[in-house]
Amino acid sequence: MSSPSSRTTPAAPALIWTALVLVYVLWGSTYLGIRIAVESLPPLASAALRFAAAGLVLAVVLRLRRGPGALRVDRRQLGSAALVGVLLLAGGNGLVVLAESGPPGVAVPSGVAALLVAIVPLLVVLLRTVTGDRPRGWTFAGVTVGFVGLVLLVLPSGGADQVPLAGALTVVAGAICWSIGSFISGRLRMPSDPFVATVYEMFAGAAALAVLALARDELRGFSPAEVTARSWAALAYLMVAGSLVAFTAYVWLLHHAPISLVATYAYVNPAVAVALGALLVAEPVTAQVLLGGAVIVAGVALVVSTERPRRPAGETAAGTAGEPARR
Repeated sequence: MSSPSSRTTPAAPALIWTALVLVYVLWGSTYLGIRIAVESLPPLASAALRFAAAGLVLAVVLRLRRGPGALRVDRRQLGSAALVGVLLLAGGNGLVVLAESGPPGVAVPSGVAALLVAIVPLLVVLLRTVTGDRPRGWTFAGVTVGFVGLVLLVLPSGGADQVPLAGALTVVAGAICWSIGSFISGRLRMPSDPFVATVYEMFAGAAALAVLALARDELRGFSPAEVTARSWAALAYLMVAGSLVAFTAYVWLLHHAPISLVATYAYVNPAVAVALGALLVAEPVTAQVLLGGAVIVAGVALVVSTERPRRPAGETAAGTAGEPARR
């Protein structure tokens, strides 16, 4: 998604750290929320419902606070936001939801999914390089380290707890979609207000997810009465915590905190996801997951730390090292 300028205005440290903790915990927890939601809900249909509801709530809030013209954009801005929304939410989020659905041994554990999605900043660096940018040598070193961690994470081990390769590749495909969406969002004519852009991105992503859900015939034989209370609760949590509260905190941070500090969520979210998956639903955390995940996070940390300080003040976050998926 497009992001506001990185120019900051002073804010109380307590407020900054409160917002950071919200982003750390809420975005890190959405991977587990997805896994619980798809236990008894159709994966793509539930994702479509999540983003449609969140987009509607945000649109109503903007309309009430800012008046009749709050959501006005031109056709080009609308088309750009729709394209980015399809890439980020239908491609990026939708593929992760699919990868986390299914029986044990087929579904990717939520913590592993978060670690795989963490390669997004590395992929965006590669996209920048292809389009003629020249990142620093240390940035490329971070990319190399990160992809070594990716290989370590998905390398077949022969054990019962090995990462499902097909699911892992599905998550990587989602990360590629998210990377492309993040990359082009800084190069398209997007709505100037990031909240307005988010409304149209959510609506477009929800529409694409609904079409894909129908194409997969997800609703055949589906009965809302068969959905468990925990899956409904997880879906509500994703709508409110992931799509509204955490995003609002993130946008506020971009205006009030140094971008180098805000960017730390790129490698805190996966750690939160792995810990919650292990503690709450007993997801296996093998030595391979720990090693591969640690190497990926180290690579992302190196990319973020070498890229963010040199970014011009007016450049969007998606235009540099990239942003891991805001789930």
